[in-house]
Amino acid sequence: MKWPVPPAGEKLKVFVPVDIDVYVSVSYLIDMSQPLNHAEIDTPDHQNRENYTISDLSEEFGVTARALRFYEDEGLIAPHRKGLSRIYTKRDRARLAWIVRAKNVGFSLTEIRELIDLYDLGDGRQTQMQVTLEKCQEKVSTLKNQRRDIDSSIKELTNFIKTVETVMKEGKPQQS
Repeated sequence: MKWPVPPAGEKLKVFVPVDIDVYVSVSYLIDMSQPLNHAEIDTPDHQNRENYTISDLSEEFGVTARALRFYEDEGLIAPHRKGLSRIYTKRDRARLAWIVRAKNVGFSLTEIRELIDLYDLGDGRQTQMQVTLEKCQEKVSTLKNQRRDIDSSIKELTNFIKTVETVMKEGKPQQS
C-alpha cells in the first residue's frame, strides 16, 4: 500500500482500525476492607435474639426483603409464619450468612445450596467443612487464573496504546 505524502510542514494523520476483544466477567464489587457478616447457629446477634423479622435480617446482612423471599422460594431458608409475618430463626440467620458470604465471592445458588445442605448430614459438619474447603480452593484458583488473564489483557492493551501514540507522534503510518 502506498501512503499519501502530506504537504511540507504538515503531519499525515492516519486512522488505523483495529479490533481488540477483551472479555472480563465480574459479578460483584466487594469492599474487602469490611469484614463479612459471620453468623452460625450458636453465634448470637448483638441483641442475643432467638427470632428475627425480615427487616432485622435485611438490615443486618444488607440484602433486600425481596432477596430474602427469593432465598425462601429457592428453599435456602425456611422462616415460620405468624399470620402474614415471616419469623426467621437462628438457623435461618446462619444460612443467610453463608448465602451472603458465598454470593459475595462468586458462588452460584446451586453451589451454595449444595454446601448449606451438607450441614444436616449429622457428621458434626465434617463433610460440609471439607467440601467447602475444596470448593473455596477451586474458586481461589479460578480467580487467580482470571486475574492472570486480565493482567495479560491490560498489558496487551497498554502496549497497543503506546504503539498507536508513537505512530500519532511521529505522524507516519505503519504498514502491515
